Amino acid sequence: MRPKTYLLALRPLLKKPFFTSKEARAIGVSSEVLAYYVKTGRLKRIARGLYRGAEYEGPSSAQWNDLAEVASSIPGGVVCLISALALYDLTEELPRQHWIGIRHGTTAKSSRQIKIVRFRNLELGKTEIEIESLSIPIFDRERTIVDAFRLLSRETAIKALKAAIAKGGKNRLNLVKLEAYAKKLRFDITPYLLSVTT
Repeated sequence: MRPKTYLLALRPLLKKPFFTSKEARAIGVSSEVLAYYVKTGRLKRIARGLYRGAEYEGPSSAQWNDLAEVASSIPGGVVCLISALALYDLTEELPRQHWIGIRHGTTAKSSRQIKIVRFRNLELGKTEIEIESLSIPIFDRERTIVDAFRLLSRETAIKALKAAIAKGGKNRLNLVKLEAYAKKLRFDITPYLLSVTT
């Protein structure tokens, strides 16, 4: 394939805020070709295995695009705690860092942009949301609230619980699931539930 042919193949991916090297390989564009386009200024390398077209000018929900980029760059990472609370609109705090949960023994490190939190149980309550057509692993509302009580300030956790209980419809908090998660994670959430719901 000639360079122009590769660019034609990449065209659908260049319309996205970012794409992965895996997506590029699926359409026949190798990592070497991506590196060539980065060198010649046609692509920007955002993080390991993540790229964006140099001329991309799509919608700028920058904070969440940035979170999606970070989450995609950490193998096995799950959006958690403050970042998850913010995505679910359960906190007024604006995350200064992207909070990503990883398994114990994983080598990822915190940085100015990323707050790494190690969990023993990374599967409990793990789900996915879509940000800019990319599926991002995240803990569900119930797991996020239990983790907030376990790992954040009581004030932040209680506010999140109140906000979650106030939501209705498809965003309604599943109290049975919340209590089951709390039991599995060995945290007694009952007193807080009683104080918020009575």
